[in-house]
Amino acid sequence: MDRLTELAENNLLRVFGERDPQARAKAIEETYAENVVFTDAEEELVGREALGAKAQKLLDQAPDFVFRATATAQIAGNLVMLPWALGPEGADPVVTGVDISIVEDDRIVKLYTLLNGAPA
Repeated sequence: MDRLTELAENNLLRVFGERDPQARAKAIEETYAENVVFTDAEEELVGREALGAKAQKLLDQAPDFVFRATATAQIAGNLVMLPWALGPEGADPVVTGVDISIVEDDRIVKLYTLLNGAPA
C-alpha cells in the first residue's frame, strides 16, 4: 500500500474511528507531525494532543457510529484525499465527507475535513 494511502486510512480508521485511547495515541504518533494543523468547519487546531481530543469528542458524540472509506484515496504529489461516511454499522450513513491531507517527511502535517452533510 502506498504510504500516502496508508496515512489517510490511518487518520480515518485508526485515529478518528478508534475507540481505544491507547491504540489511538499510538496511531496519532505514527500518522501526524508533532505540530499537525487540523481544520474543519468548526475550528482549527494545532498539535497531536488537540487532534486526539477532537477525535475523542467526535467519538463520544456518536457512540454507536463507525467511519468507513467510501472510495479509494486519490493522490496528487504530497496531497491525499479520502472520502468517508459515518453512521451506525450496517446502516445508511448519517453524514459523509472528505479528508484532505498534506504529507511531509512521512507524516500528515495538515488535515482538512469537509462535510457533505446527510446523504440524499
